[in-house]
Amino acid sequence: MRILVTGGAGFVGSHLVDRLMNQGHEVLCLDNFYTGNKTNIEQWFNNPHFELIRHDITEPIRLEVDQIYHLACPASPIHYQFNPVKTTKVNVMGTLNMLGLAKRVKARFLLASTSEVYGDPDVHPQPEEYRGNVNCIGIRSCYDEGKRVAETLAFDYYREHKVEIRVARIFNTYGARMLENDGRVVSNFVAQALRGIPLTIYGDGSQTRSFCYVSDLVEGLMRLMNNDYVGPVNLGNPGEYTILQLAQTIQEMVNPDAELIYKPLPEDDPRQRQPDITKAKHYLDWQPTIPLVEGLKLTIDDFRQKIQG
Repeated sequence: MRILVTGGAGFVGSHLVDRLMNQGHEVLCLDNFYTGNKTNIEQWFNNPHFELIRHDITEPIRLEVDQIYHLACPASPIHYQFNPVKTTKVNVMGTLNMLGLAKRVKARFLLASTSEVYGDPDVHPQPEEYRGNVNCIGIRSCYDEGKRVAETLAFDYYREHKVEIRVARIFNTYGARMLENDGRVVSNFVAQALRGIPLTIYGDGSQTRSFCYVSDLVEGLMRLMNNDYVGPVNLGNPGEYTILQLAQTIQEMVNPDAELIYKPLPEDDPRQRQPDITKAKHYLDWQPTIPLVEGLKLTIDDFRQKIQG
């Protein structure tokens, strides 16, 4: 098939491109390189089945494809809060443009949505039926509300124009090719430990997250795309860890002498985040396979090359 991956030079997108290329598809990778990186996809540059298109999805584009994986959007608070209006435009205009493309060429469309649609949840763990608790005027809302509107658009195109949509709600994902300056907790801790500086814990470290290794996530996205189930479906690892546990695990693996320091919690930082993956197990026969320590080892090796070169 001819498959378009928006944000294909990014962290998750590039791993997806690798999988699709290895399956023998023709892959169009579309990226504006705001957080994407050419080194993530350079292994495919001379392959006749691969095409790189530098493009900003807030502008329309005409292509002929069979499937669209719509991943383009800065996904870490540092990047999406840097230019919040642009983040909202990417989620609204970008998704509209990609859904319009899917409608015109009759392509199947997968939206990479996010667990952020649940906001700071008061239901735990979060099932897909939960409507969320989002602060619509907070500093994170350009991303949270942007993705909620993207889901709205996807379902309206599905109902009104019969576009074949799939909606994945992605929980915390980590692994090789993460940006070391993206402000996410795994990359922060790993980079700090490798540089021999104190690991910064925001709040008291009791807030929880669930960490899914990137190859598990990509497997889930591909199963959803090629399944009859529309979604939304949670994709994430239901293993729940406190931030303090994560810091101590990375400290132990990289630098047992590293210091832990505490700083105030940022605004609207969720206290708990854990996916209910009952639907993913039932409809996609999917669940994560890579344990945290194993995934962290792969991530640390990747960061060590980037930081210590």
